Amino acid sequence: MARRRKRKSRRRQEGRRILEQVPQFSIESGEDKPVTAARNYIKAEGITPPALLLVKRNEHTTDRYFWAEKGLFGAQYVEENHFLFPSLRSLEPETESQLATVGSSTY
Repeated sequence: MARRRKRKSRRRQEGRRILEQVPQFSIESGEDKPVTAARNYIKAEGITPPALLLVKRNEHTTDRYFWAEKGLFGAQYVEENHFLFPSLRSLEPETESQLATVGSSTY
C-alpha cells in the first residue's frame, strides 16, 4: 500500500531555515532530564540568547530546545511560531512584497 507524504507547512519550513542560522550546542543529558541538562548547560556556560541546544537523551533520541530572551522553548514550537521571537526577526529573510514596498516608498 502506498504511503502518503506528510504535508510540510511553509511557515514551519521558514522557521527551520531561520533556526539554522542560530548558534547550536550539542550536549548529552546524562542522568538529568533533557530540559534540566539544557538549563544547567546554559547556566554553566553563560550562553546568551538566541541559541539552539541539541540534547542527546540516548543513542536514538535527541531533543531540540531554543534558548530565547523569554526562556527555553521546544524547537518545533519555535519553528512554527518564529515570528513571536524578537531575536529571530533580524534573521528573517525579506520577502518580495516587503522589498517592493520599501523600493516604492523611496520615490
